[in-house]
Amino acid sequence: REVEKIIRRYTVELYKKNFISPSIDVPGPDVGTGETEMNWMKDTYETLCGTNEPKASAIVTGKSISQGGIDGRTESTGYGLFIGLKYFLNKEEVMKKAGLKVGMKGKTIIFQGFGNVGYWGSVFCKDEGLITTGIVEVGGSLFNPNGIDPITFKKAMAGKDMAANMKKFADDTPGTEYYPPNDFSIFFKECDVFVPAALERIVNRKTAPHMKCKILAEAANGPTTPDGEKILIEKGVLILPDILMNAGGVTCSYFEWLKNLENNNPGRYIANVSKISNFRMKSRTKDCF
Repeated sequence: REVEKIIRRYTVELYKKNFISPSIDVPGPDVGTGETEMNWMKDTYETLCGTNEPKASAIVTGKSISQGGIDGRTESTGYGLFIGLKYFLNKEEVMKKAGLKVGMKGKTIIFQGFGNVGYWGSVFCKDEGLITTGIVEVGGSLFNPNGIDPITFKKAMAGKDMAANMKKFADDTPGTEYYPPNDFSIFFKECDVFVPAALERIVNRKTAPHMKCKILAEAANGPTTPDGEKILIEKGVLILPDILMNAGGVTCSYFEWLKNLENNNPGRYIANVSKISNFRMKSRTKDCF
């Protein structure tokens, strides 16, 4: 209830200052927010505008489907990360610079942050043979050189006490090591790809000198400081920038915004066109990516 009050009041203040509208600024979900919060913002904005803004549903993206959202938004940023990695890991000239063999299969990857971005990125990467050896979360960190199954891990995290859940997961999974919160040991494990997928400025002058990854794929917004970037470049680490690697969510948000503005659903197709009364519309979210 408190979170809802904060979100709605925040929306009112943005509206009063003319900071948001479908043609000025369109917020979307990030750390700590999701469909529910976006629905609250949309509802508040529509209440304030009344009939003066016919395109009010385009005020935010990441809404639930029933409120004008678009299917696939939740996993879209992780999917975009996967597409970026797939492109670069299969580029011979890029892999030569990183000192790696071409291809995804068998390469190791560590995720710092395992929300929507990290989880879905790990799921899609697993299908192509990448091995998630490390997961860093608020409840601590896990490392297993043989790999951690993202789906099994996510199911095990059901419940409020993440630290306890992670400890139990480590105890129940042979070869898995648990590290308490604020222990940066996982950052410094050897891996082919390290993915910061949480908060900003996590790769900095203190952490960068000890990192042993070959590729840094920035799935968070601004996870690397200028000092950290300079250190990694000097070490020969290949940096895949956030503006590209986390663009999947923004791309999907664009289609949701477009859908709300034009009252259509990008990626849909019409079957049996000869019989207008029998139009069948099917969502094809994958076409949006």
